[in-house]
Amino acid sequence: MADAYERLVALLDTKNATYRLIDHAPEGRTELVSAMRGHPVAQAAKCVIIMVKLGKKVTRHVLAVVPGDRRVDLAGLKALLGGTYAGFASLEVAERLAGSVSGTILPFAWHPDLELIVDPELTAHQELYFNAARLDRSVALATSDYLALAEPRVERIAG
Repeated sequence: MADAYERLVALLDTKNATYRLIDHAPEGRTELVSAMRGHPVAQAAKCVIIMVKLGKKVTRHVLAVVPGDRRVDLAGLKALLGGTYAGFASLEVAERLAGSVSGTILPFAWHPDLELIVDPELTAHQELYFNAARLDRSVALATSDYLALAEPRVERIAG
């Protein structure tokens, strides 16, 4: 899973993104790590893997990215995708799809079975923050560069 960090930095460097790395004590909880990084919690990209069932036989996984001071609106996400059920993916599934451990999930969907949806409230800030696939290092990234590189679907999914 260490390669998720290397892949991220390589992408940011290759595309000349405006970013900086922030080292801090190991922490994966949004509220605590935001304080360590010195920014409002609303600028943190909280990344959660959600399982959405579309009937009995089809399941999709979504990387839902919301402001750090908000929660994913599961009912809204289920309705958005026309699902019959939405809930948090198991830890094992989430970490496999994300390529990093819980608390360090990147706001980039690199796995083909993962759809990236970002709440527009997060994109209102000039810069966003997230753990860099590590508990002890974060990234502050220009939002415009994030949107250009990640190419997310932008929908209201925060509750």
